[in-house]
Amino acid sequence: MSAHAPHGGVSVVICVYTEDRWEDILAAVSSVRAQSLPALETLLVVDHNPALLERLGKEFKESEDVRVLANAGPRGLSAGRNTGIAVSRGGIIAFLDDDAVAERDWLRHFAAGYDDPLVMAVGGRTEPVWASGRRPAWFPEEFDWVVGCTYKGLPRGKVRVRNVLGGNASFRRSAFDAAGGFATGIGRDGDKRPLGCEETELCIRLTRARPDAVLLIDDRAVIHHRVPAGRERFAYFRTRVYAEGLSKALVAQSVGADKGLESERRYATRVLPAGVARGVRDFVLARPGGAGRAGAIVAGVLTTAGGYALGSLRARRTGATFSVVEIGAAEGAVGRHEYARAHPHVPLGGA
Repeated sequence: MSAHAPHGGVSVVICVYTEDRWEDILAAVSSVRAQSLPALETLLVVDHNPALLERLGKEFKESEDVRVLANAGPRGLSAGRNTGIAVSRGGIIAFLDDDAVAERDWLRHFAAGYDDPLVMAVGGRTEPVWASGRRPAWFPEEFDWVVGCTYKGLPRGKVRVRNVLGGNASFRRSAFDAAGGFATGIGRDGDKRPLGCEETELCIRLTRARPDAVLLIDDRAVIHHRVPAGRERFAYFRTRVYAEGLSKALVAQSVGADKGLESERRYATRVLPAGVARGVRDFVLARPGGAGRAGAIVAGVLTTAGGYALGSLRARRTGATFSVVEIGAAEGAVGRHEYARAHPHVPLGGA
C-alpha cells in the first residue's frame, strides 16, 4: 500500500456540539494528526454553539491542517456532516466521532479500499471504551450499536456491506455528487431523542443512484469510542433502541422495507437468538451477567419493534418528511442558498 495521499487526499470531518467534550475533541484531532497516512485536512464543524466555535477558532488559529467552521444548515449531525462535505478538498471524506480516537493506520486502511474504482464507501471497526473501565455485565455485545460501536454479528475482515456506520466511515466525493448528502430529519440532534440511521438511508440511496457501487467495511480501520457512564445504564439502552425503531421506520418508509430492513432481518433471526442462547447458557453455568444479557436482548428487540411500529404509524398518519441536501461547493464553501435549493422535504415513500 502506498504511503502517499491517494485519490486527491483524505479530508476528515469531525462534527462537534458541546464544550463538555473539549478534551475528547482535542484527542480526536490529535489522533488524526498522528495518522501514518496524513490527512489532507481536518474540518471541525460546530453545531450552532457560538462559544465553542470561538474557543476552537482560537485553539486552532495557527493550524494549517485544521479548519473550524459553523454548521451552515439546520441543527443536527446530518447538516453538520453536509457542511463539512461541501467545504472539504479531499477526494475521500472520512468521518470521525468527536468522542473517539483513531488508531494510527485508520486512514491508510480506508484509502486502500478506494484502489477499486467501484468502491464508494469504506467503514471501519469501532471499539467501546467504557467509562467504568469494563463492559457492564448485563450489556450484550450484540447491542454495541446502542453506544455507537461495532456489534457482534457484523462480518469480520474486509467485506461488502449494505451500509457503513457513520461514526467511523469514509466516502468517495463522487458518492455525494451521485446521491446527495445526509438526510436531515432522521439523524441526531443534541437536544432531541437520539435518532440514527441517516448513514443507512444515504448508503441505500447511493446504491440506487449507482447500482454498481461497492460499500465495504475493513475492520482493520479501528477507532476507540468513549462510552460515558450515563450510556452504561439500562435506561439509556431502552431509550436508544426505541429511537432506533422510530428511525428504522422512517428509512423503511422511504426506501422500502425490502432494502430498509434487509440486514436487520438476518440480525433478528440469527444473531440475536444466538445471543439469547449464550446468555442462558452462561446463566446455567453461573457466569456473571448471563441472565441480564439474555433479558436485555429480549427487551431490546421488543422495544425496538415498538418504536418501529409507532414510527410507521406516525409516518402514515402525518406524512412525516425529511430533506435530502444536494452538496454544492462554490470555491470550497457552502452558502445558505445551497440549503435553500435542497430537495424540500422529500415525502416518505417517494423517490
